[in-house]
Amino acid sequence: MKFADLLNPKAVKAVTSASSKKRLMHDIADIAESAYGISAQRAVEALLERESLGPTGVGHGVALPHARLDGVEAVVGVFILLEKPLDFEAIDRQPVDVIFALFAPEDAGVEHLKALALVSRTLRDKSFCAKLRANPDPATLHTIITEAAAVQAA
Repeated sequence: MKFADLLNPKAVKAVTSASSKKRLMHDIADIAESAYGISAQRAVEALLERESLGPTGVGHGVALPHARLDGVEAVVGVFILLEKPLDFEAIDRQPVDVIFALFAPEDAGVEHLKALALVSRTLRDKSFCAKLRANPDPATLHTIITEAAAVQAA
């Protein structure tokens, strides 16, 4: 599994701020609808339902919201870089500014877990996240994400 397979260039955004975690989920869902044709309403509901089980803020300013949805054909991602970090109830209580959301088919057991592991492993690298934070251009962000992961996979 590679980031190039997960992340459409249209699903990468730099956002100045989000007023709340719920608002951010709506932004993620809108991007997923635009980039992949996923119903924004169903995406928001699924993300919020997953978030109710426990926050997906994994620490060091990173969040990995994810959800399974009927009608999604393959695991896909949405990447958002926030200019102004947002409280995400992360495990380390730090605000979040790097968000990588995943949407998977309802029955995508192993593929969903592989994608989550790839994203988690990559975003644990502090120098990689620093590089993302220093480049708010969506095209540059997409290139950084897809090329860094390709180097890691090699």
